[in-house]
Amino acid sequence: MITRRRLTVGVGILLATLTAGLGTALPAAADETPTKAPPKVELVLDVSGSMRTRDIDGQSRMAAAKQAFNDVLDAVPEQVELGIRTLGANYPGDDRQVGCKDTRQLYPVGPLDRTEAKTAVATLAPTGWTPIGPALQGAVDDLKGGDTTRRIVLITDGEDTCGPLDPCEVARGIAASGIHLVIDTLGLVPNTKIREQLTCIAEATGGTYTAVQHADELSGRVKQLVDRAAEPTVTPVATEGADRCSKAPELKAGLYTDRQRIGEHRWYRVDVRPGQELRASVSVSADRAVNNDYGVLLRAVTTHGREIVRGSESGTGRTDAISSGLRYPKPEQDAAEDGAEPPAETVCLQLGNSFSAPASVKTEPGMPVELTVDLVDAPDDAADVAAFGLGHGWWLLGVLALTGLLAGLVTGWISRWRIAVWRTN
Repeated sequence: MITRRRLTVGVGILLATLTAGLGTALPAAADETPTKAPPKVELVLDVSGSMRTRDIDGQSRMAAAKQAFNDVLDAVPEQVELGIRTLGANYPGDDRQVGCKDTRQLYPVGPLDRTEAKTAVATLAPTGWTPIGPALQGAVDDLKGGDTTRRIVLITDGEDTCGPLDPCEVARGIAASGIHLVIDTLGLVPNTKIREQLTCIAEATGGTYTAVQHADELSGRVKQLVDRAAEPTVTPVATEGADRCSKAPELKAGLYTDRQRIGEHRWYRVDVRPGQELRASVSVSADRAVNNDYGVLLRAVTTHGREIVRGSESGTGRTDAISSGLRYPKPEQDAAEDGAEPPAETVCLQLGNSFSAPASVKTEPGMPVELTVDLVDAPDDAADVAAFGLGHGWWLLGVLALTGLLAGLVTGWISRWRIAVWRTN
């Protein structure tokens, strides 16, 4: 009897304790919201012997890379976890087997201590081989863990010297593994073989290749890529422009990719409602050897062929991507008498280029195109008079028309005065 009573009392105390614990724990758990892991970026730097070459703004490639890294480390967003890996930084000998394993993590991927990272970079000196494939494999291991975006930025002045491990095949294997890792490549030497290998690595994972020949270009591009890792990921939609507006694909707001051959025109269509502003921009990548002096033209045209507004940009062979854009605000319109909304206007976007290339350069596939379309609320008082269909240069046209009118009036008045004086005399 006494034993049962003690048992009952003990069970009651235990249940009361569990209930009290659950009562305080459950609300706290309900308030917890899962936080997304911060994006991860690893900079992979070539420290091979060829980085001693002095051909970047009067300094060595290594000095330019160190300068760029210091600029980048100062500008890394707080939410980005960044690391640094080197290749060819430690083994100075001639043993290929040893030299092709020369890759190590210089600074671990994680919250950035800028002073510590800069100190580590300052110790680097051009040394050995160029094992790009093993370095990429090591970088993948460095970025493991967590459900987040991952990006590798490879900076090198040469192609891989450690075959048969082809870095392009390594990149394809990374893409096939489904870990959503992007590799961007930057080449410090405008060499055809280097361009082809680095382009293949980048395209296999959805990244970009850029050739840089100046220190400020290098730091600016790396900053841009690190910042891109901190931004929400947008997956481009593949599309195929037509050779005329009537056959062009209809695009909504978003990011699109396409291919454009040298000298080709591509057409796309966008429906713009009254009160909206169309913002369109395009980037064309010269992923092959092209001649100097080229340009890109993006035009907004009505379905009847009248130009509304245009944007254009030209280059001189110093960059591998050229961009242009335009804006077209469409004013508000009153609803019809039956209350129906005014119809949308179909705007035709025409993309043209003035690239040229030697006869030995392949034209297929076309050059990569990235097209961004955005539809936002138009300003109440559109500063761009393209809203009225006059396009850019409208003010010059107005000045010329007014000048012609005044000149005609003055000339007519002088003529009449001379005739009147002649008759009088």
